Amino acid sequence: QVQLVESGGGLVQAGGSLRLSCAASGRTFSPYGMGWFRQAPGKEREFVTAIRWSDGNTYYGDSMKGRFAISRDNAKNMVYLQMDSLKPEDTAVYSCAACSRATNFYRASAYNYWGQGTQVTVSS
Repeated sequence: QVQLVESGGGLVQAGGSLRLSCAASGRTFSPYGMGWFRQAPGKEREFVTAIRWSDGNTYYGDSMKGRFAISRDNAKNMVYLQMDSLKPEDTAVYSCAACSRATNFYRASAYNYWGQGTQVTVSS
């Protein structure tokens, strides 16, 4: 069983930055990749970014390119999401997810495990 726990959410002004963390635990944690998704009230879940565990290749949603950066620490089973130049429309619950086999990173259905999420609120 894999458990994912996010942290680092909060309230920030537009133009500010936040760094989210996702701690993964489990006896046999060895994901194919990990990703971040977000969901704002009344909206569908949206792909933010993902990283392939083996080689660190990264993937981004169009509106996040150049502002968000995903990274990982394999030794600590941690994934990070650095968010810069935040906008009010980035307000959402951000969730970390892990997938165990080769898949389409952009699809939420590809991920086996999910964290509870952390709230990010960007004020104007």
